[in-house]
Amino acid sequence: MKRRTFLKAAATAPGLALVRPSNAAAALPKTKITRVRIYRPPDLNPLFNQSNMLVTVETDAGITGIGEGGSKDTLEQCAGTLIGKNPFQTEAIWQEAYIAWFYPPGREKAHALGALDLALWDIKGKALGVPVHQILGGATRDYCECYATGGATPPNTPAGAKLSLKERARATMEAGYRAFRMAPSDQPIGGIYDTRSVVQRVAQDCRDVRDAVGPEGNWCIDFHQRFDFNDALRLCKAIEEYEPFFVEDPVRDEHALQDIPKLRQMTAVPLTHGEEWGLRWDFNRLVENHDVDFVRCTLPNVGGITELMKVAAICETHAVGIVPHFTGPVATAALVNCLSTFSGPVLMEYNYGGRPIAYLPECLDFKNGKAYANERPGLGVTADLTQLTMIGEVTEPGRRNVYRRPDGSLTHW
Repeated sequence: MKRRTFLKAAATAPGLALVRPSNAAAALPKTKITRVRIYRPPDLNPLFNQSNMLVTVETDAGITGIGEGGSKDTLEQCAGTLIGKNPFQTEAIWQEAYIAWFYPPGREKAHALGALDLALWDIKGKALGVPVHQILGGATRDYCECYATGGATPPNTPAGAKLSLKERARATMEAGYRAFRMAPSDQPIGGIYDTRSVVQRVAQDCRDVRDAVGPEGNWCIDFHQRFDFNDALRLCKAIEEYEPFFVEDPVRDEHALQDIPKLRQMTAVPLTHGEEWGLRWDFNRLVENHDVDFVRCTLPNVGGITELMKVAAICETHAVGIVPHFTGPVATAALVNCLSTFSGPVLMEYNYGGRPIAYLPECLDFKNGKAYANERPGLGVTADLTQLTMIGEVTEPGRRNVYRRPDGSLTHW
């Protein structure tokens, strides 16, 4: 058969219609953002970058997205960038919001931008009738393994009972968590903390925890940035034989880019850092140089799903895992959607203990130490706004302090 005859026959074949998508079925509805509302939950976390403030983004198509994070002031300023925009253009909105104001966004503003970005992805999933993890490429794992922030307690433990590290570590393993997490001694906040004197005592605690979780169990320790480099190194080397899953925040945040590469060369313990960091430019050097084994970037701190997936791509390129810090429950549900699609190692921090959250009748699917992605549209979260207090509303566009280059890209004004 001649080529021209073949192509003509193929064009008239009835089966060809099966591979041609319907424009009507594929199109997202034409819509624009009309209003952003800000809500204070009954259990508001006052810390900026662990805020569980709730935000809703409304559209003229009747679809409302839910996000979490930020503060009233930072959310209101960032929200002005959204009004009148197409909510499905998440990348364009993110880029403009990032550079739309005079100063580069600090971590507090990135947190607010991230909260709004979560809501935009929620809208997109709801409009398509699919969970966000499907839009991001589909899940690569059945669940995300977790570790409990404060460990678990054995069933029927009396309220207020003080358990030993060994008891908490065993209970955490029995509850199905991947790892038990500990801190370097429980000194009262505001008291004296002599990092040099506690090294050997913390090392003994680590030995006890290793005994408790057993040779097949896992444990990790958060240094909480309490240690200067020399004491951080002493403690890392002292606990090498107990094989921690990771050592978190071993040095002060301000010194991390200089000190962690040196630690990497001088100790064998796996390292992670970055729970207080925001955007990818905070930690990309550590990832690209393989100076950390995991990053602690999280939602919405990193600027939302739009930014987190770029961070995930950097981590995948350099075989670095993601151990996200916790913030609020909606952000945790969003993390499950995102990290379910990540091909590298994942261990999620989880501190809700399976407890229900009254104003979120649908949110996290958690069981036996594991967080599961679900098939509910968007982020899979339903909020009862009657249990929240509305504290802000934005309906007018904010300033657009940007220029557009000839190729269409944005630059600062």
